[in-house]
Amino acid sequence: MLRFIILLCIFLASFPAFPQVPKTEKPRVLISTDIGGTDPDDNQSMAHLLMYSDLIELEGLISSPSYGNGSKEEILRMIDLYEKDLPVLQKHKTGFEKPEFLRSITKQGKMGGAPFIGFTSSTEGSDWIIQTAKKKDNRPLWVLVWGGLDDLAQALHDAPEIQKNIKVYWIGGPNKKWSANSYAYIAVHFPNLYMMEVNSSYYGFFSNNQIPDVVKTTDYYQESIQGAGHLGKDFQDYYSGEIKMGDTPSLLYLMNGNPNDPTGESWGGSFEKINRSARRIFERNTTLSDSVAFCTVVEYRFQGPEIRVPTDSAVFWMEVPYGNDKQIWPGYYLGNGLYSLRYAPKQAEVLRFEFTSKIKGFPTGEGQLVVTNLWPGKAHPDDYILGENWYSDSSKPEDFDGRLQGGNTILKWRNEVLANWAERWSWLKEN
Repeated sequence: MLRFIILLCIFLASFPAFPQVPKTEKPRVLISTDIGGTDPDDNQSMAHLLMYSDLIELEGLISSPSYGNGSKEEILRMIDLYEKDLPVLQKHKTGFEKPEFLRSITKQGKMGGAPFIGFTSSTEGSDWIIQTAKKKDNRPLWVLVWGGLDDLAQALHDAPEIQKNIKVYWIGGPNKKWSANSYAYIAVHFPNLYMMEVNSSYYGFFSNNQIPDVVKTTDYYQESIQGAGHLGKDFQDYYSGEIKMGDTPSLLYLMNGNPNDPTGESWGGSFEKINRSARRIFERNTTLSDSVAFCTVVEYRFQGPEIRVPTDSAVFWMEVPYGNDKQIWPGYYLGNGLYSLRYAPKQAEVLRFEFTSKIKGFPTGEGQLVVTNLWPGKAHPDDYILGENWYSDSSKPEDFDGRLQGGNTILKWRNEVLANWAERWSWLKEN
């Protein structure tokens, strides 16, 4: 018998072993969101995130409203809804995050944009980014930014060593307007950050292909969400249930595709490496003879009277028409009679604006600027020079969705994504 066993072992050893299927590790994820602020699509994306929390290792939910009245209380409210639906979700899948754990990792970040210098002081949110990024783990921490970069910039300022531990997928575009100063700080001081700066591709998930932020009308809510639990009932409060979810592509990028290859195919888009970020410095007001690419950091610098206020004080403003209203952007005193303001236009247009100030002798007045449709546009000596790990929207003509650069790299997956999500909504219709 012993001889037989030995011969059997030798026989089996002569065959190659079947390869083991490697265990797929969940990505580590931290969300920075301006939920509860001016755009309710973050609530839609939060519902999606919570319903797919079984696929990721969620390590932080940071409220970072560069603009508006967002706060962590809105995140906690969404967690409360998720908790009510969780028992039904758990009948179909395991591994969903526990509500009490989610509450423990929900933190308040900076409320309002950073001043010209790009950072201020630490927040609960920025400290949590640092703490999470420093955890001993072989996996990178994916920081998915759904709003401004202010807490991320603060964290990098306070603990620059975390740069090597994180990868960032940022929904830029309009969010670049709200956090142009923190963006400038990161681009200057952390050009080697692993950054996916997504300024327009994400529009492909929801927008009319000629005009950013115009949400397509569908019957998805009526067919897939209506009657689906507490999260489904809440969903109708945002865009009457129409799908926007402009921040969701950041999570989709980790759900389907190879996140280590930004140039490859994924639900969250396909991107190209860029070695510079567009910036233009004007030491005067601009006119129709001046043009920049959309999402360029436009930096206005003016020489004016010397005043006695703390450096980085907001002392003048740029007023930009917005629909039937206007948006107001702060400009800062840098000392020695120098004033400056950064602005990042989100789309191709003829931008009209006005500088105002209560300071006697400040050069106020109306201005214009032509904004073109290809980011990052022509190279200019003012550009921020980037390292080897900065990616952005594909500039290939075939990847445009109408006027939306890179939009097709996400649009082509939209139906597949929504069909996948519809299955999970169907679970919540059981009760």
